[in-house]
Amino acid sequence: MMIATDTPRCPLPMPMGWFQVLYSHELAVGDAIPVEYFGQELVVFRTEAGEPKVVDAFCPHMGAHLGYGIREQTGKGPRIVGDSIECPFHGWRWNGEGQCTHIPYAKNMPPRVAKGETILGAWDVREVNQQILVWYHPKKEAPTWEPEVIPEAAANHPDWGEMIIHTWDINTHMQEMGENAVDAAHFHYVHGTDDVPEAAFQNFDGHIREGKFITRQPTPRGVVDGAIETRSQGAGLSVVRFTGIYDTLLLANVTPVGPEKTYASYAFIQPRATQETLGKTVGQAIIGNICQQMAEDQIIWDRKQYFERPLLCDGDGPFAKFRRWFSQFLVEPTA
Repeated sequence: MMIATDTPRCPLPMPMGWFQVLYSHELAVGDAIPVEYFGQELVVFRTEAGEPKVVDAFCPHMGAHLGYGIREQTGKGPRIVGDSIECPFHGWRWNGEGQCTHIPYAKNMPPRVAKGETILGAWDVREVNQQILVWYHPKKEAPTWEPEVIPEAAANHPDWGEMIIHTWDINTHMQEMGENAVDAAHFHYVHGTDDVPEAAFQNFDGHIREGKFITRQPTPRGVVDGAIETRSQGAGLSVVRFTGIYDTLLLANVTPVGPEKTYASYAFIQPRATQETLGKTVGQAIIGNICQQMAEDQIIWDRKQYFERPLLCDGDGPFAKFRRWFSQFLVEPTA
């Protein structure tokens, strides 16, 4: 039983940085999809030229939601005309830079429209690794780094197969989830591993965090030595490489829906050459095990209380280093 309370379990602001809002295949040319992240409603659309754009959801004219169509568009998004999304209420059009590009019945444009000003909230967008990412900063500051290209995540890669996607809605702050990356001991007690994985290294450098755990994986043919290598870009984007039994790449992305609600989207990629053989047995078993671990972690995450000064012992991981690194992304919004 969860007790309703107005007191936050983790009184930290949502982190800034690059975050995933959709996969590329979810947004066809001419599509518009309403989403909710960062405590607000947004619309993601793809122009006729194929470029993804993200804007605030509500038309500055009279407040209609831009993510829903009417008449022949009912049940879909509104019309996309050229590089602009058309408001279903009065036909005003807005491009991905937040400028009004057309008012069908106006004889004299409003001054801000005539000047080409940015009126509708528009977001910095990147499409990499078959994902659509946006830059979130509570003070509207410009991006300070670019998301990395992951070669194995390229569409139609000759050596790596298609993405296998799993998602979760998790009721916790993103920092609480991220701390698992430095918490070797929880693997034994939460996930039932035979041993506590050995941390080979944990590095924190600017917006990048890298770590590696050495694993010993039991199989019918004996124990296989393996590794879990993680590279995080800011708070929202991580690539995890599992080696040992069967190579698996995981794009483990998390996006804040609100201060204590997070959407986790995991895309697994495995070798193309064996996807119809070992991929259907060993590969699926590995993915199933990771998803099971997420379900186990979620039992903890959905209910735990954040402690600013946890009582730690010498067997715990580098929580203090992780929190110092993560704190650079925690920017209080402007009042």
